[in-house]
Amino acid sequence: MKRSRFTEEQIIAMLKEQEAGMSTADVCRKRGVSSATFYKFKARYGGLEVSDAWRLKALEDENAKLKKLLAEAMLENAILKDVAAKKW
Repeated sequence: MKRSRFTEEQIIAMLKEQEAGMSTADVCRKRGVSSATFYKFKARYGGLEVSDAWRLKALEDENAKLKKLLAEAMLENAILKDVAAKKW
């Protein structure tokens, strides 16, 4: 997945500017993002504080790590079943 050029703090600051009354077009022009990107950020980070965004990122990283461990364990289990099923 492509990394964003904006940090979570910058994205949340951008959203707070828009919530404070600045128009969406002005915020997008100031930060150099398209309106589609802005609304994608709003869908993901809308209503979050910086500490919540950090916690979300940590949970996503942990979830990815656990999924990888589960996939490796399932693969190892399948290999062991394959070996046990063969007649020597």
